[in-house]
Amino acid sequence: MQWIKQGRILEPAGQAPWLRTHAALPVVDLMSADRWRMYFSSRDEFGRSHIGWAELAAKDPRRTLGVSREPLLSPGLLGTFDDAGVTSSCLVRHEGRFYLFYTGWTRGVSVPFYLNAGVAVSDDEGRTFRRHSAAPLLDRNAVDPYLTASPWVLVESGIWRMWYVSGTEWRERANGPQHSYHIKYAESADGTTWRRSRLACIDYGSPNEHAFGRPCVIRDAGRYRMWYSFRGDAYRIGYAESTDGIRWQRMDAEAGIDVSADGWDSEMLTYPVVWRHGTQLFMVYNGNGYGRTGVGLAVSA
Repeated sequence: MQWIKQGRILEPAGQAPWLRTHAALPVVDLMSADRWRMYFSSRDEFGRSHIGWAELAAKDPRRTLGVSREPLLSPGLLGTFDDAGVTSSCLVRHEGRFYLFYTGWTRGVSVPFYLNAGVAVSDDEGRTFRRHSAAPLLDRNAVDPYLTASPWVLVESGIWRMWYVSGTEWRERANGPQHSYHIKYAESADGTTWRRSRLACIDYGSPNEHAFGRPCVIRDAGRYRMWYSFRGDAYRIGYAESTDGIRWQRMDAEAGIDVSADGWDSEMLTYPVVWRHGTQLFMVYNGNGYGRTGVGLAVSA
């Protein structure tokens, strides 16, 4: 498939105290025929990530209708798994409740940071969120001994299905420790207690690859389709397909989108989210600087 870029739809420019720099890891909620709400993470004056939203005109997403003055979710209490920052990952509507899955950050000593997946819930249609727990949703364990992050969740026939980032090692490099992480799978009966698998859904394709960004999975035309970002030197968008959502075939050459010749997305493409509306697929994604230059939109050709 091929994507047609529609340009940048959100540029972080100090619109609010929590939105000083970056608009990273966007995820879109189709609120109505006229309005989209895009959740994303941004950084305050101290470089800490918060999660908030921007509302966009559905018929012209380049027109911003509003930005949350206050964040929906901010760094947690001192000593908790997300006290250094929170970054957006996935939004699930289920039985009248909104579930905002996210990544919590803490600072490390032997390594620069630790990541753990978390979830916050809303009973007022996304106007406010509260943490499900002060503890992470996926803590480190024997299956995931290094880190967990960037969960993407679908609910199918009463089963909660998650694709998430899992660390496999840290390596000493000349400029400091370098992380490695790939994409794994987990299931749950209630969205809070998860059974994890050791199976890597998307694994390293070459010795140069060492990281995968937040996966996005949709069920489309009788198959599962996943978009993600992968990196050696710089992130690019990848693509995979599966019949069961567990065993995947990487088809990165068919991702259909690449960096521009110049401008805000000329160095990297990362953190794609895809959804179907009518006969077309829509994608939001980040460009240079892991969201520093904002969010772009693309539509399927």
